[in-house]
Amino acid sequence: MGDPFGRRRFLGFVLAAPTLVAAAELGLAETTEAAAPSPQITGLFDLNDVLTLAAAPTSGLVTVEVGRDGTVSFALPRAEVGQGITTSTAMLIAEELIVPVEAVRVTLADARPDLVFNQLTGASNTTIATYTPIRVAAALARDRLLRAASAEFGVPVAGLTLAGGVVTTPSGDRVGIGALAVKAASTRTLRVPVSLTPREKFTVIGTSHGRVDARAAVTGAKKFAMDLGVDGALPAMVCRAPTINGTVGSVANLAEVRALPGVTDVVVISTGVAVRAATFGQCIDAVRALRVTWRPGTVEGKSDDTVLRELAAAELPIGLPPPVPTLESRFTFHFRGNSALEPNCAVADVRPGRAEIRASLKSPIVARQTIAAKLGLPVDAVTVHVVEGGGSFGRKLFFDAALEAAEVSQKVGKPVKLMWHRADDARQGRTHPMATSRVRISYAGDTVLGYDQRHTSVSTDLGHGFGEVVTALAAQLPVGDIGFSETFFQLSQALPYRFGVTTQLLAETGKGFNTGSMRNVYSPDVACARELMVDRFCVERGKDPHRFRRGVLPDDRSRAVLDAVAGAGSWGRPMPSGTAQGIAFHAEYHSVSAALVEIDCRPGTVNRPIRDGVAGPRVTKAVFAVDVGLAVNPLGLEAQMTGGIMDGIALALTSSLHLKDGHFLEASWDNYFYTRQWNTPPDVRVIVMPSTSDRPGGAGELGVAASVAAVACAYGRATGTMPTTFPINHSTLSFEPKPTVPPVPASPTDGLRHAF
Repeated sequence: MGDPFGRRRFLGFVLAAPTLVAAAELGLAETTEAAAPSPQITGLFDLNDVLTLAAAPTSGLVTVEVGRDGTVSFALPRAEVGQGITTSTAMLIAEELIVPVEAVRVTLADARPDLVFNQLTGASNTTIATYTPIRVAAALARDRLLRAASAEFGVPVAGLTLAGGVVTTPSGDRVGIGALAVKAASTRTLRVPVSLTPREKFTVIGTSHGRVDARAAVTGAKKFAMDLGVDGALPAMVCRAPTINGTVGSVANLAEVRALPGVTDVVVISTGVAVRAATFGQCIDAVRALRVTWRPGTVEGKSDDTVLRELAAAELPIGLPPPVPTLESRFTFHFRGNSALEPNCAVADVRPGRAEIRASLKSPIVARQTIAAKLGLPVDAVTVHVVEGGGSFGRKLFFDAALEAAEVSQKVGKPVKLMWHRADDARQGRTHPMATSRVRISYAGDTVLGYDQRHTSVSTDLGHGFGEVVTALAAQLPVGDIGFSETFFQLSQALPYRFGVTTQLLAETGKGFNTGSMRNVYSPDVACARELMVDRFCVERGKDPHRFRRGVLPDDRSRAVLDAVAGAGSWGRPMPSGTAQGIAFHAEYHSVSAALVEIDCRPGTVNRPIRDGVAGPRVTKAVFAVDVGLAVNPLGLEAQMTGGIMDGIALALTSSLHLKDGHFLEASWDNYFYTRQWNTPPDVRVIVMPSTSDRPGGAGELGVAASVAAVACAYGRATGTMPTTFPINHSTLSFEPKPTVPPVPASPTDGLRHAF
């Protein structure tokens, strides 16, 4: 077998254990490959690099273990919420250990404070940060197994073959890695060198592989938080204020509600009135029956228009126009919901002196600390189990349900399965903040001399662990002495075009809303405004949008994705009046992408009848090209980009929350119009670009920005009017809240929900 694993050598540890346990060297980290040299901060060091650097010191605490039965186990310190990281992680291990992917068991690690910043899932960082440490640990385990086999058979390592989890000698003797696991173990921790498989010898990494949990998901065997059988845990729900973050003043009928069928407990908590009952249906009945007087919330009386005025007042100056021609526009992006397919939920069992929490959590260490503080317990007395989740895209960075479940369980003295109603997440949950983006382009002839963007947003909550990362690495970040949000902005936003002098600044206002990221934080809005202004410049100067973008992109890699969608999408083909193509480009986290869409804005389409829905323009075709460097699982990447396209269509056309008098009108999927089947393009193609890179880039958040921008540009070309408010249907949606049973009373303070 020799040394076929390449020229790159690393250090790892064989840990003292009964069976083989291997880990990467402490502090192991590699920087990813930048798309091109850039004078902007992100060309040197971006948000993904920050998270990778923060995770590196504890990479040696994450281990690969080989069991006696031949299975390989790995507790992933990240949250699987549908993005497919358990599959890609299994592929990394299978590559280096030369075992079938199916023999690798990837579970999710409990909250581990010893990992410090190495258990935060976000910013498309999982594969980047774990790519080398996981492979080093697996390769080290492989080498130990081969040495153990060499000792057993008396054959040099170079003469052994490892395939499919079985070691074979030249004479045909065979032994499974399970039988070697104990022999390969060590009674003391050893620090040893190891070589990784070179890219040209990959047989697993870079090939398309179905999800390891696909069968369990489609058969119902996969377990989510609400499926867990925790002794004594009964359903619980919360009656919440009609306005955002309102609190309980008084409850008029606690005893009456406690006597309802199935109800075991009714208690006041910090966010409302909690009900525990035998079934969720009985919880809903009890919540509806409560008569509560509410105190005002944190955004009492505010509506869309008042927030827009606050944003206008907070906008940073863009300066006087230069003495050359300029183009300038301001874009508005309304609040958008961040409800995942799985309702916000958690299981909690709090007893005197201890607590045990089960939930899908992307920042479990911070969740554990916060829950401990809420309960008045030492952190060591709180155990947090991370459960696979049914969707997130930023939502599960926050642990609102887990915190509530812990509070309810402590107050009733019993375990609970707490679940939010769909209306809870739309009205009291996390939203993508309302924002405006003012853009000015200055030019001379066909050359852009300067680009200025002032992005103003309702404050984004970054209290899920990112602030701690920034604080710890402050001296190493190339951004100066600025706040958390501006740091996040500067490390994630960059102008991809050669546009001369560039300034992009963020201002935030209004901290009373429950905000968070939604498939990225700032990029969908910032990129949409940018790409629309590029199209506007093309109209002004009579330029083709594809050729102009191609001419100002800085490198072949970026031009290649743009050319790919232009070619596959037949850019420039004749289109009927009222229809058009749109094209856009976006680069982020060392990856590049481009989207081409076709849209139909003809009256017959816009006004088509849709039962219980909205019509409006329809995207009929979408082509998306992405280059993430090395794609560990191209099939998974294709699925992520397809989801990003659907998100982009929703953000551009139909998805938004309407704020009125301190509450959002939308209450669930029936009146929050995410992309539906009747708005999904019948023609969708994702192109995963070939790459010679041996490192992966960020992927999960990449699909949205280029997609929303391409849809917006297509709409402008089809209608002859550049859109400036998003979603485009926000002001024209025919929305009337559905009546509840019993009907919503005139006064919101008597305790009934608006829509439940």
